[in-house]
Amino acid sequence: MGRVDDVGERAMVVQVLSEAERFKLDRSDDAAFYAEPRFVHHLDGAFRDRLTALYRERIPPCAVVLDLMSSWVSHLPEELRYERVIGHGLNARELEANPRLDQRWVQNLNRDQRLPLEEASVDAVLIVAGWQYLQQPEAIAAELLRILRPQGQLIVAFSNRMFMQKAPQIWTDGSDRDHLEYVARVLVAQGWPLPQLLAESTRAEGPMGWLGGHGDPFFAVIAQKPGPGERREPATVNSSLH
Repeated sequence: MGRVDDVGERAMVVQVLSEAERFKLDRSDDAAFYAEPRFVHHLDGAFRDRLTALYRERIPPCAVVLDLMSSWVSHLPEELRYERVIGHGLNARELEANPRLDQRWVQNLNRDQRLPLEEASVDAVLIVAGWQYLQQPEAIAAELLRILRPQGQLIVAFSNRMFMQKAPQIWTDGSDRDHLEYVARVLVAQGWPLPQLLAESTRAEGPMGWLGGHGDPFFAVIAQKPGPGERREPATVNSSLH
């Protein structure tokens, strides 16, 4: 891995992926792919319930929250209100339909990784079913470390679904375990402490769940920006998959 200089005040970015690992089948402009809104849930109710429970546990009500790569829903607990929720995505109509967002902007992160937010201005960053489409994840990881306040949290959540043609090869070729380790590897390379990794099964909704059927598996990488003088703790993996 080598270091490359970026322009302006941006931190040094450590490149982790090879060019081949960034390759995706559909190399057309992502903005065109997401031009029409998709007012559907891409993950099932069991996954969404687990995600909301994690947010309830991890994000304090006073937080400034950035929902990166968002859409028409943010999966935040309905009963909680935050200081401010900022949304980013690729479809303006989806973001406008999201009732949790206090402000929003559209940006193609595969073309421009610089986030229009001040240093240490956000308490929590959420990425749901989005990391798998990043072709420059190293630069995004460095930016998230820049904009988060000390002890702020990053929660990257995903399942085993994707738009295959828009996911880079590093993701399409990897297993679920590979995906967790890949996200962690990119974060650590940019100076993040070793994150917590979650791998959990979920119970299907309705009769299938009563019979022991599973919903979409739940995976998450949770990293916390250290405060001044804090030690970095080893990564932990919590798994309930079977």
